[in-house]
Amino acid sequence: MSLHVETQGSGAPLLLIHGWGMHGGMWGGVAERLAEHFRVLAVDLPGHGKSLVSGEWEVVSRIPPRHSPLSTHHLLDDIVTQLSAQFDGPLSVCGWSLGGQIALRWALRHPQQIDRLVLVATTPCFVRKPEWEYGMAQGTLAEFAAALQQDYAATLRRFLALQVRGSDNERELLAALRKALMSRGEPDMGALRAGLAILRDCDLRDVLPGIRQPALVIAGERDTLTPPAASRYLAEHLPDARLEEIKGAAHAPFLSHPDEFVMQLRRFMENKSD
Repeated sequence: MSLHVETQGSGAPLLLIHGWGMHGGMWGGVAERLAEHFRVLAVDLPGHGKSLVSGEWEVVSRIPPRHSPLSTHHLLDDIVTQLSAQFDGPLSVCGWSLGGQIALRWALRHPQQIDRLVLVATTPCFVRKPEWEYGMAQGTLAEFAAALQQDYAATLRRFLALQVRGSDNERELLAALRKALMSRGEPDMGALRAGLAILRDCDLRDVLPGIRQPALVIAGERDTLTPPAASRYLAEHLPDARLEEIKGAAHAPFLSHPDEFVMQLRRFMENKSD
């Protein structure tokens, strides 16, 4: 089953992968601006936007992740398998938040398909641990999982509020995100649960040295979901990466600061140095 992809522009291919609970349309005007320079492909992940649930995610739609025999790495790998089958490559991949973890896993498993990585407001490990202080509290994700069963729409709205908290133009940005969120219909509940399970359980720190593609790590200075320290760790432990921190931005720097985001991405894609 094919994933829904919207394509615009021409030139070097650049695939945009959205975050948890979102869809490809969330990239908004940034995708249009990037399409002036690249062939931009904005994908809807399984169960999001116009992409139906398929593969192992169908099982999660019936079985809560904590009771599922499928590990969260299998869920992550199932997404990668679908992406790998649909996009032959080589191409550059820009992943936002959960989309960044998908991009990292894809680059590790199928390095011949990925030329470059742009990792936006992402982290190798979303959850705080004794030896990892740059993540969300376990309880926060547990609350999201519980609330999801009661009122998923309200849970998504709350998650949007966390993404823009502290950002420049916070109120306007939140209104724009809320408007865009449901523009492609309701996400699948199983896909939402599976995505939360990945956020909760996946830890990619140990595999970072094996991901050798050139990478641009973009962080928001005020991001509370994936703190800048997590982005610094990511940039330091990938063999060929550089970090750009956008001042005044939170978890969606491509929406709050599109000019700087596009400039940094173009400079990276076109091999321009400072």
